[in-house]
Amino acid sequence: MNEFVTVATFNFIHEITILKTILDNEGIPYLFQNENVVAVDPLASFAYGGINLKVHPNDVMQVKEILNNLSRRDELRIV
Repeated sequence: MNEFVTVATFNFIHEITILKTILDNEGIPYLFQNENVVAVDPLASFAYGGINLKVHPNDVMQVKEILNNLSRRDELRIV
């Protein structure tokens, strides 16, 4: 996991729910750093710098495309 890079940062746990499903369906390995801390204490998100989406460098472009597609759809706006 040391080679994973941060692609996006989210403030709230609900913002990553749909994204996790999409990444799982695409078979993209990922890690949400600070996810559990923020799930227990939502205000900790600001103290820890948010929930960081980390992926392998080979998947960065594909994940950015997924994020762009989600941000263009008003009903699924997460970024």
